[in-house]
Amino acid sequence: MTTTLITGANKSLGLETARRLIEAGHTVYAGMRDTANGGAARALGAHLVQLDVTDQASIDTAMDSLPALDVLVNNAGILGASFGVDDLTTDTMFDVLNTNVLGIVRTTQAVLPLLRRSGHPVIVNVASGVGWPKYLTTGGTDEHAVPAIPYAASKAAVITLTVQYAKNLPGFRINASDPGYTATDFNGHGGRQTVTEGTDATVALALIGPEGPTGEFHNRHGRINY
Repeated sequence: MTTTLITGANKSLGLETARRLIEAGHTVYAGMRDTANGGAARALGAHLVQLDVTDQASIDTAMDSLPALDVLVNNAGILGASFGVDDLTTDTMFDVLNTNVLGIVRTTQAVLPLLRRSGHPVIVNVASGVGWPKYLTTGGTDEHAVPAIPYAASKAAVITLTVQYAKNLPGFRINASDPGYTATDFNGHGGRQTVTEGTDATVALALIGPEGPTGEFHNRHGRINY
């Protein structure tokens, strides 16, 4: 049985990822800041875990509750409160980086001992095309229209740290996924994709075998090339 931890799994992309991986036969631990909001994940058959990726003590306690781990899906993330230059401060920048980037590092470092005991350790970091310079600079793309600096910078960092983790851990399969413009709370449910479509890449990367790709960035259509 494959044991999987998903952060930010109480709603939207995280919840749908949990549903699909449970359907695929995984034992899923659904991490979330407040387990009182975990009714939907519990109904799917997930095990609820209190986990705040900005709080090291919370992460450490969560790790103690896991009997084993094969797959980590770093899904938790925030959009932040800065959407241009005039409202940008170091505080608003730090808030986003603290969750979206440092949160991945905290969680990943904490679970490495468990993953190293797995016969096939897998990590999927949920990034975004908003962190891909090619999309940000190409007129007509969904990403080009996004002015926010903290969110874009954080997702660019997620893609890069994915590559670097993959190089450092060659026995792992470590990749980043791009959900695309999906209808979630982030965009007032204005995205054109469903959450199922938005989790296609994440789920596919969570299910890869030991000969699968590593250090790559994928959307629902496959690898995103440089």
